[in-house]
Amino acid sequence: MEITIDIDGDIPMFTQLIVQIKQAVQSGAIKPGDALPSIRQLAADLQVNNKTIAKAYRLLERDAVIQTKGYRGTFIHPDAKANSIVDLTGWMSRHLSEMIEKYKTAGVTDSEIRIAFGDVMNGRIATPNQKQGE
Repeated sequence: MEITIDIDGDIPMFTQLIVQIKQAVQSGAIKPGDALPSIRQLAADLQVNNKTIAKAYRLLERDAVIQTKGYRGTFIHPDAKANSIVDLTGWMSRHLSEMIEKYKTAGVTDSEIRIAFGDVMNGRIATPNQKQGE
């Protein structure tokens, strides 16, 4: 499997890596149990930052497309083919888009949506049984 990254492209580099690994799994170019290069090795080969590869690997592991076995390395997950079809980011984006459209229809401004989203992400929103500031 050959991985190529377009550093000048519009698609984030970690996303390009994820897509290419999932495509390789789907096509059978890599199979369950196959070893992947270490983060450092792949970063050096692609001439990108280690953090870019680490982020892609983390997301692939979250999706059970790869599995890390400590110091033994990173391998294609036994259920990778089925799991590589799932696109959590796309699913999340669709649901967020639907909710944002509902808020806009109700008259909520973009600024209010951004502030509320940030508050929720940072745990600053009170639950119905909790008063603000508790």
